[in-house]
Amino acid sequence: MTTPLFESTIKSLPLLGRGKVRDIYAVDADKLLIVTSDRLSAFDVILPNPIPDKGRVLVAMANFWFERLGHVVPNQLTGIDPETVVAADERHQVRGRALVVKRLKPLPIEAVVRGYVIGSGWKDYQETGAICGIALPTGLKQAAKLPAPIFTPASKAEMGDHDENISFAQAQAHCDAVLADALAGTGKTGAGLAEEARQAAIALYTEAADYAAGRGIIIADTKFEFGIDASGTLHLIDEALTPDSSRFWPADSYREGISPPSYDKQYVRDYLETLDWNKKAPGPTLPADVIEHTAAKYREAYARLTGLQLD
Repeated sequence: MTTPLFESTIKSLPLLGRGKVRDIYAVDADKLLIVTSDRLSAFDVILPNPIPDKGRVLVAMANFWFERLGHVVPNQLTGIDPETVVAADERHQVRGRALVVKRLKPLPIEAVVRGYVIGSGWKDYQETGAICGIALPTGLKQAAKLPAPIFTPASKAEMGDHDENISFAQAQAHCDAVLADALAGTGKTGAGLAEEARQAAIALYTEAADYAAGRGIIIADTKFEFGIDASGTLHLIDEALTPDSSRFWPADSYREGISPPSYDKQYVRDYLETLDWNKKAPGPTLPADVIEHTAAKYREAYARLTGLQLD
């Protein structure tokens, strides 16, 4: 394992902001440097303990999927080595955990695709018989496979707040309102881009889930983010199909009626549910065994999915 990086300190480039996991710097007018730290968030709260190798796993796995799924939709990658855009004494901070990407205008929604009834979708289904307003067959058990993947968008929350599930009509209206200026003169609409995002997200999930099934992993659900360039062309941005943005279940221990064991940060969520914590910042300190187990889960997910070991 490498020394964990909780927060990058790149001085040779302007810092634009820090997210829950990623630090974003300006390379120039057209490109960004995104450094993926080892921070871990749960219930939208950043926890105080970094998870060793987590950032490197996320970048390596996202790169794997960007390459494998590049024919479905364009993505943010530029192919530029991150070590070439920072000072020599800062290269260790970006090695294996950073990307130089195109500057794109993000869509104001999370593009969530669900193939199984779990998490907030299970709670919604129990209460309404639907997920985000999409009616589902009666009698489904927890973790049941859906007849077909469904697109259930969410609004993007501010730091510390929770994303909120919304209907597709709400997602279209939100995209129309936020992207109107960016799309002026392109002949495209925010509602149309929301539809493009829905189709792309389902296609990405379907192909990835079929591939993962052959590696003994079920992708229960996942979250994509999309952005547009100056012409309004949709691009896949941020990360893709990682343990932070997806639920990965080992197929050999899956069964309906329970929340299956997972390769993602659900292990940490399950631990946190045992604590007397109100799910607001500051987050509780994680025990050493939870940190080690979580790090091992991330590395195992990468190895199982790609057939490679983290370098």
